[in-house]
Amino acid sequence: MRRLHLFELEDQPWFPATIRDLATDYLRFMQNVGALHRGMLPFIEEALRAGGTTHIVDLCSGGSGPIPSIVCDLRTKGLQATATLTDLYPNVPALEYVAANSDGLIDFVPTPVDARAVPSELRGLRTLFNGLHHFRPADARAILRDAAAAAQPIAVFELSRRSLAMILWILVVPLFVLVVTPLIRPFKWSRLFWTYVVPLVPLTCLWDGMVSQLRAYTLVELREMAAEAGSMTWRADDPRIFRTGARVTYLIGWPQ
Repeated sequence: MRRLHLFELEDQPWFPATIRDLATDYLRFMQNVGALHRGMLPFIEEALRAGGTTHIVDLCSGGSGPIPSIVCDLRTKGLQATATLTDLYPNVPALEYVAANSDGLIDFVPTPVDARAVPSELRGLRTLFNGLHHFRPADARAILRDAAAAAQPIAVFELSRRSLAMILWILVVPLFVLVVTPLIRPFKWSRLFWTYVVPLVPLTCLWDGMVSQLRAYTLVELREMAAEAGSMTWRADDPRIFRTGARVTYLIGWPQ
């Protein structure tokens, strides 16, 4: 299936921040409930150790994604991990909530951070969870080149796949949004309004979910981009990591 770089609503500067934040809250909740991070944990641990760091700089964090669970599990394994959350459109209320409940292990940058030009003071393993497909090929290459130029390790994970099966699965996402919304924390009346009265949140998740699959990069494409990025040690694969047989496509790199 040919890659189509259609627009995602959450990427648009004009898109209402309230709806964007509620949609990223849903994604964070589903990632945590499904413990999707556990299949990625060995690769994150490998990249941290190879890069000689215990700090994670998460790019395109949205509502924080799987980082709280990852930090907790890494520390359980004996790796004293900490993290900084960043985003071009930071969901500040959600990031504040996560940081406040992290016992000081997670902080965040409240101002926009461009994944293509990460500030030099943010040092550590750069992670990108289901976010690379948001970028056109030239910009995706820029993200990898910026990590290589700064001699910082990077780990990219994509659950999105350009396949008919994934597109069909996304069609049930609005139903999931309707079912789990009362369980998402922190509680907000606005969440109920924009989900059940005016259903912009489920519709946003449906559209952006469909587009995410069409934008996804293949393993071959990731390897080609890594080869052009600079003198890093790169490794990429797409193993099955869930009992359902679902795959994750990953690319990790660290300074030679």
